[in-house]
Amino acid sequence: MSSRRQLDPSHLGDHLDRLYRAALGMCGSREEAEDLVQETYAQVLRKPRFLESEDDIRYLLRALRNTFIGSRRTASRRPQTQPLPDELDLIADPRSPAPEARAEARDLYAAIAALPPNFRDAIVAIDLVGLSYREAARTLRVREATITTRLHRARQQVARTLTPQSGPARPADPRR
Repeated sequence: MSSRRQLDPSHLGDHLDRLYRAALGMCGSREEAEDLVQETYAQVLRKPRFLESEDDIRYLLRALRNTFIGSRRTASRRPQTQPLPDELDLIADPRSPAPEARAEARDLYAAIAALPPNFRDAIVAIDLVGLSYREAARTLRVREATITTRLHRARQQVARTLTPQSGPARPADPRR
């Protein structure tokens, strides 16, 4: 018999980084990810929430995913907007990562966002949020073996997307 407990709003900030990484993986855009996390917190804080387990992040990840799906449905009915160009950031932050690292991270998140939903959800839950395979399976309501398969295929697709395509393979040298 599981006991229900109320989600403590004062501890929601503890999960902000993990939810932001998950949102960035879902959206592929920094601005959209920030908006998604804020909207998720607004939804969760609107009324008291009662959880069956002690794991807040699983509940918040499911709420984030549902908010993402709902926002995509709503956005499909509205005109599309473009994010502001990055050239507007005029002041360099010495603590920020190198431009190459930022570009690689942007490409990685874009590759994850372009995955089919089932693959994207698995890689976001495991690699970005840091859930165990068991937690991810429970959160996404699938078997653990399904998570393993989806994660493997998702990682392969991301690797293929990020690996530069080489030219045609050269035949082996017959002298060797």
